[in-house]
Amino acid sequence: MEVLAIIPVRAGSKGIPNKNIRPLANKPLVFYSIDAALNSKYVTRTVVSTESAEIKKIAQSFGAEVIDRPDELAQDETKTAPVLLQVLNELEKQNYVPDVVVLLQATCPLRDSKELDEAFELFFNNQQNGCDSVFAGKMLGTTHSKWRQDPDTGEYECLFDYRHRPRRQDEDRHFPLLAETGATYIVKTSVMKEVRDFIGKKPLVYFGGTGVDIDTPEDFETVAKIIEERNKQD
Repeated sequence: MEVLAIIPVRAGSKGIPNKNIRPLANKPLVFYSIDAALNSKYVTRTVVSTESAEIKKIAQSFGAEVIDRPDELAQDETKTAPVLLQVLNELEKQNYVPDVVVLLQATCPLRDSKELDEAFELFFNNQQNGCDSVFAGKMLGTTHSKWRQDPDTGEYECLFDYRHRPRRQDEDRHFPLLAETGATYIVKTSVMKEVRDFIGKKPLVYFGGTGVDIDTPEDFETVAKIIEERNKQD
């Protein structure tokens, strides 16, 4: 079975300049996703999609292949799915069609090969149940407990009417909510082409991941400390 890992890495980043190649515990951020893919028991080919010559050189130095990305697919508003499909189209020209695609976002460096393989095993072990995709997720709690903060004013808003909060004993009547961590998305290639997305019609959720997605300089510092501690233990 051919399993293709795709790591989208563009040069532009408004929040953190050159985020994807910024050093994190002495390695560029993109290294960690490449390393996870190359050390997976299931991934058979690892490709980075980028429009940047610098990123291309770095990715190749760590053992990844690179598919050049058109500039129109490297804009701030570009969605991820078209980037993946462009990679598949380019590889089809080489007569290569994988059975499964896994999307690995470079901003989730704590997702290692062990975590990735656990997600694959969830996917492969549930094929007879109709599972067509797996994504890494985390629980957020029940529907009555959600708040959000306005980034401009700093004020908090409850997404549900907290004045009618149910008793703890009644919580099982409420559907728990979960969120994608962004670390891992596994999908059958045929399904991705059909739905034009990296989550299929019958997904399962892998809950064993770390769930850290780097967005800010503070995130970099936090994750760097975690990686340094991991390295000491190794």
